[in-house]
Parts: sequence; C-alpha cells; structure tokens
Amino acid sequence: MMPDEPLTLMTVHAHPDDETIGTGGVMAAAIDAGRRVVLATCTDGALGEIVIADRDTPEEHRRLAATRVLELEAAMAELGVTEWENLGYRDSDMMGRAGNLDPRSFWQADMDEAIGRLVWLVRRYRPHVITTYNDFGGYGHPDHIRTHLVAVGAWQRSGDPAWYPQQLADGGLEPWAPLKLYEQAIPASVRSAMRDRLRELGRTWGEPPEGATDEERAEFEVRMARMLIPDEQITTKVDVGPYLDRKFAALLRHATQMSTDHPFLVFGVEGWREFWPFEAFVLREARVETAIPETDLFAGIA
Repeated sequence: MMPDEPLTLMTVHAHPDDETIGTGGVMAAAIDAGRRVVLATCTDGALGEIVIADRDTPEEHRRLAATRVLELEAAMAELGVTEWENLGYRDSDMMGRAGNLDPRSFWQADMDEAIGRLVWLVRRYRPHVITTYNDFGGYGHPDHIRTHLVAVGAWQRSGDPAWYPQQLADGGLEPWAPLKLYEQAIPASVRSAMRDRLRELGRTWGEPPEGATDEERAEFEVRMARMLIPDEQITTKVDVGPYLDRKFAALLRHATQMSTDHPFLVFGVEGWREFWPFEAFVLREARVETAIPETDLFAGIA
C-alpha cells in the first residue's frame, strides 16, 4: 500500500436499499474517518415490490429500475458516499418466478463474466476491505446468493494476473488483492429482541405464517436456522451509534421499498439505538494479521 493511498472500503450488494440496511453505518463512519467508500450494486432492483399503495401500478413497475437509482442516489447523499457502481444485471426476483428465468437476470449470468465485472471494479478502485453476504445471501434471495459468489470470486481472482488479463493489457489496470473480506450478519440476539418487541405490538416477524402446515413450519424453521447467525460467530462489531440518524434517513430515501411499518423502521431511529446500534460481520478471509474480536473493519490495516 502506497503511503498516500486512501484506505478504501467496498461494499458489494444485490439491490438498491440493501447497502443501507446492512452497511449504511460503516459506510458513513468510514467517510467521516477520511476513508474512501465505493458501493457496488449487482442488479437494478427492477422486480422489487412497491410498498406505496397508490404507486403500486404497472406504470410505476415499468420504471422501477430508474426510480431505484434515484432513491439510491438520495440515500448515498445522506451517508456521504459519492462513488457507486452497478454490475449491470437485471433483478432476478425469487426462485420459481418468471423473472428468475430471464436471461438478463443476475441468476442466469455467466459466473466467470459476472466475477470479471466485479474484478474490474476491484482493480479500478483498489479496496483494502470488501463486505458482502454469506453463502445463504442473508435470507436466501437468489441475487444475494449470487452476490456472495461473485464477491468471493473477485476476492480470489482480482490479485491474480492470470485472470482477465485483457483488463491489464487493454484496460490499463493492475492486479489488486484486497486485504480483508467480510460477510455482514444480523446476530441471532438482535433478531430475537426485535421479534419479541414486535409481538408486544401485536405483529409477527421471523415466525411461521398463521395457518402454516406442519411441513411449511418445518421448512420455515430450516430457513430461519440458516438466516440466524449465532452471536458467538460474530467476529466484528462496529459501533455505528453516531451515524444512526444518517442511516435511518438513508433508509427512508428508499421509499418504494421500505414502508414506515417495516420491521426495520417501525421502531424509529430510537429503536435502532436500542436493538442495533452496531453493524456486525464475520471475517471470512484476511491477508493481514488479525485479532478477534474486532471493532473496526480496517483493524490490522490502518
């Protein structure tokens, strides 16, 4: 690392809004610490739901990808992030739906090509730290699973000149090997606390739907077991308390996706201070010496 080279964080996400939910705090904190932050979003989010009732129309859905770009821009302004890129894929919707079979979708993308697109961004921006999802994509969404695979692939290949040599010869780039790779996580204790408070409000979250069959309940429990990250597996907790106002404001900018009664918003910013005043990660790989537990994604680098 050159002495004048800024420490750089790259967060890799599936859709606009994912970045703020999982890493909005660390992005804002890094900016305030004088570090560079680059967001890489893999899809256009064109198949997301629209939670505003009077905008849930065919016309709005046709232009949803463009709408979400504007929402992302507004959210990044709240966080202070000025650099973001998109890999150029279409939202893959959910398994079993028509959008998942769309040849333009991220789920149908050629993996070597998709990894190459992210490798190009890694070599261009030269991040020292990358964050992504775990192999379940956090909650099983096809685009989140693909994002994990592509981010891990880019981590492995970006520093190897044998991969995508045309980027080096024709693109003027150099190999670049990031130093730390993290998977973001919501600790089980946080999900449990939020679920219990929602029960007090007469709402459910993280529970089988009412009237579910025994088979559906069993499938739900398997899914939840993969979603919940035991607290003891968390390696890194970053205090984002000072940035929660900005994070909450950024969440509200994703207006088509995040209604004010969403479990992440219903408690307000004070609820975030109570339940989730930190952002948690699992250190997947490192090319520097580390000491667990950590409180900074740049620990061992700075």
